[in-house]
Amino acid sequence: MKLNRQQEEHVLKVYSDYLTVEKGLSSNSVNSYIFDLQKFYQYLAEENKSLFKVKETDLVSFLQKQALSGLAPRSLARLVSSLKSFFRFLLLENFIKKNPAENLSSPSLWLTLPKVLTEEEVEMLLEQPDLAKPQGIRDRAMLEVMYGSGLRVSELVSLRLEDVRLSQGFLVCRGKGSKERIVPMGRKAVQAVKNYLQNVRPIFDKEGSPVLFLTRRGKAFTRQGVWKILRTYGQKAGLSEKLHPHILRHSFATHLLEHGADLRSVQMLLGHSQITTTQIYTHVSRERLKQVYDKFHPRA
Repeated sequence: MKLNRQQEEHVLKVYSDYLTVEKGLSSNSVNSYIFDLQKFYQYLAEENKSLFKVKETDLVSFLQKQALSGLAPRSLARLVSSLKSFFRFLLLENFIKKNPAENLSSPSLWLTLPKVLTEEEVEMLLEQPDLAKPQGIRDRAMLEVMYGSGLRVSELVSLRLEDVRLSQGFLVCRGKGSKERIVPMGRKAVQAVKNYLQNVRPIFDKEGSPVLFLTRRGKAFTRQGVWKILRTYGQKAGLSEKLHPHILRHSFATHLLEHGADLRSVQMLLGHSQITTTQIYTHVSRERLKQVYDKFHPRA
């Protein structure tokens, strides 16, 4: 059967616009969806199948192929989510008559639990910036805010001066889909940001930027720039094996739960739309308790 590839590509463009305009998703989220669907389009081309005649068995075969290729459980779950969203859209817009993705179920997201730092390791990391240098004062403030408020890296770099209310101890964060949430700032984070604003930011601010955290050239940070700083300090602290972009956010949530916070509050602080996303941290907490038990109990 000859495929109408031009029409299929048009559908992908229409769907991308739908995610941006109708759903209000960020460009990063839209790009993730489209990246997943391009994988699926490639599979359809290889199998000489039409998008508009896809069956559930085709989707299962595609997902099995991805799993066998070594795709991580989290990435596989995101792929399922992308397919379900896409085919709901196709049905809604009358491109198809029946949704083949309706009964797809996500694999267990957390066969591999996210890595977190212990509280002692977080302290070691936060102590690495040299407070005798302007960059060290700025970097300490960024790390304190990331851990103290559980921000995503993308949320940190988009913070503006007007978003931070130091006297009241909170900040306004813009998360996924441009959703705003109010997040408390810890005492140490407030002190670190005050120090940065009073003694460092005026030096870096070349053009009256509204952005809170600035590079030495007075520009806003990229996510990659913050990750590089984080990895550098992690290596100095001897934590290079554990660090990844979300490490302080994961640690923030896990430590809250370990100290008695309820799951719903942690969900609100993280800005998760579904509490099922937040529940992973209860698994992390349980796993850490089990490790402590196995290590120290005489009958373990």
